[in-house]
Amino acid sequence: MSPESSPVAAPPLAARLRQAHASLAPFVLAPLLLTVISGVSYRLLRDWAGLNRDQAHLLMVLHEGEWLRGWFGPNGETLYVLFNGLGLLWMLVSGASMAWQRLQRQWRRR
Repeated sequence: MSPESSPVAAPPLAARLRQAHASLAPFVLAPLLLTVISGVSYRLLRDWAGLNRDQAHLLMVLHEGEWLRGWFGPNGETLYVLFNGLGLLWMLVSGASMAWQRLQRQWRRR
């Protein structure tokens, strides 16, 4: 049997999960950082720096994805929120799953 025709075993689920988590992380990181930084900045500047709603509006434009309307039309904002939420959920679930697997391995070693 030639090496090209031999079946290759699929990597274990844990390895595929790590790979998927790592592959998606760069795409999820920037939008989440933008959302967190703009949201926290908005609240702090409104409460502590005394800015009014109009003065801090740019931060809300960034936070809610309103700036995507130019590229994606009226659905840009909705898509930003949807994909941001799904990306965050994916990272939380896959990260928690990997952490759980690591804890189980450590408990088995004791």
